[in-house]
Amino acid sequence: MVQMSVAYLSAEVGFESGLHTYSGGLGVLAGDHIKSAADAEIDLVGCTLLYRKGYGRQHLDSAGNQTETYAEIDPHEFLVETGVEIALPLDGTTLHSKIWMYRIKGVPTYFLDTRHPDNSPDHASLGNRLYGGDDATRIRQEYLLGVGGIRALQALGHEITGLHLNEGHCTFAMLEMLHQGWTREQLQQHCLFTTHTPVPAGHDRFSWDEVATVLGELLPTDASSLVNDEESCSMSHLAVALAGQVNAVSNLNAFVASGMFEGTHIHPITNGVHHETWTSPPLANLYDDHLKGWREDPTVLAHAGRIPDAELMEARREARSVLRDLVRISTGVEFSEDRLTIGFARRFATYKRANLIFSDLERLRTIGAGKIQFVFAGKAHPRDEGGKQLIRDIFEGAAQVVEEIPVAFLEDYSMDTGLAMTSGVDIWLNNPIRPMEASGTSGMKAAMNGVPNCSILDGWWPEACEHGVNGWGIGKGEDERDDYRDAKAVYDTLEHEVLPAWNDGPEHWNDLMRASIATSARFTGARMISDYLRFYSNFGSSS
Repeated sequence: MVQMSVAYLSAEVGFESGLHTYSGGLGVLAGDHIKSAADAEIDLVGCTLLYRKGYGRQHLDSAGNQTETYAEIDPHEFLVETGVEIALPLDGTTLHSKIWMYRIKGVPTYFLDTRHPDNSPDHASLGNRLYGGDDATRIRQEYLLGVGGIRALQALGHEITGLHLNEGHCTFAMLEMLHQGWTREQLQQHCLFTTHTPVPAGHDRFSWDEVATVLGELLPTDASSLVNDEESCSMSHLAVALAGQVNAVSNLNAFVASGMFEGTHIHPITNGVHHETWTSPPLANLYDDHLKGWREDPTVLAHAGRIPDAELMEARREARSVLRDLVRISTGVEFSEDRLTIGFARRFATYKRANLIFSDLERLRTIGAGKIQFVFAGKAHPRDEGGKQLIRDIFEGAAQVVEEIPVAFLEDYSMDTGLAMTSGVDIWLNNPIRPMEASGTSGMKAAMNGVPNCSILDGWWPEACEHGVNGWGIGKGEDERDDYRDAKAVYDTLEHEVLPAWNDGPEHWNDLMRASIATSARFTGARMISDYLRFYSNFGSSS
């Protein structure tokens, strides 16, 4: 039976911690997108790659030096074999791929697996690691994802009525549809490209020789003119040139992307998080009691003002206790129930400046001794020495303030750790270099659990921040990098606004928590998928 489907392709998808085929926000967002589509009963089908060794398990020594190990994922624990295989021409031979399935309600997501007995060792290894290997490996992974993804979906009985490509890794899917007979006009009518990365260096580029070697006859003769570059192929620029519609993942991100892709209208669709996945059990039980119907319709969270003080405080006490237990068991650090717990967890890229809070230790001690405690988590890319140095910086700063301010770093950040942190801290800290944060979905998860954000006005936060009401904006939205200025703004905000609110007692803090929950109603996957449905509904309008 043929099923008409919107094909959603992403190089990484995060559904659950054990199936660690994701590195951070992009993959978890993809998982939330698919879950939200399933909730809305949209005819969408997902496709990604199965990385048998995932993104790597993080190990930290006492000085914060990160190393990685790569334990094999057993797909039988998470996925169902479809029994369907595909074969693609590659490197003068054939690349074979098995197809596994993960189903959420009525929506399947397929994982392409190169561990096939007929593959050469080089081809079999394409499915080893997410974002591993050199350009030769990456372009072949993207060939499998784009071209192989289309052929896999068709082999499984899906007729593709539209393409939604999550970042440039999936661009070759458009070339496959052209090869199968879609015209350029049809491609524009039926394709949406989502860009997340606000810095040019973050977009994959491959030499034209390498692209031609891998794609062969699939490569259009005018490809270099499409991207306006004779030297290399930017996957994102090729996607923008071919796609009819392009969106970014926040209002600010759309403005930044408009400068990167000149002459292209970038639609802003701010990310959202899957509300049932990212609400901790104590808060979910609270909402069941006082916000009836929130699971089916998360806009009900906007009525958080009706949650009574006592019940809110008890649910938050439970969530905070879970995190304190996790910190003690994982790190040996004892957190106090009475101190303000500040959380920071995300991919350890240098622009996120995880070490900014430790840039003036004397000021930090003056503000926070005996009053605050920190919990950090996050992985640096195995080859990102700058990101790894940030982790060492945190360990060094923590050692110097240990007598006055407890600091814990949770190893091997995962979805499970993320839920414990976003629901168990008291404020969520974020201090990237603006405007480099595309969206910042971890802050949305915190808000959904009644945790006020304290953040630079980047990503989603300019759209959500009501300063002093549901959290705090750090600084004044300055774009040029100035670490001294921004560190001072962080300290000033903590000293003069956050801690006074905390010390005001539960009545004031409960109002902040309720306002955070109410704000989260606008940043759910349900709202996000309704925004995308405006594009999906047009995919089938002509052929």
